[in-house]
Amino acid sequence: MGFNNAKEHRKSRIKRKRQCGFLSRMKTRGGRAMINRRRKIGRKLPNVA
Repeated sequence: MGFNNAKEHRKSRIKRKRQCGFLSRMKTRGGRAMINRRRKIGRKLPNVA
């Protein structure tokens, strides 16, 4: 009763890169702004994912 044997989070690198990757960030104005903010802070990586 109420048991779920399936994995809860099925990770997919391709989907993650398409949604949160650098190129998808650069496509939108907001994404470019986010990358510029992170560069200004001095992050090691410009994108989160």
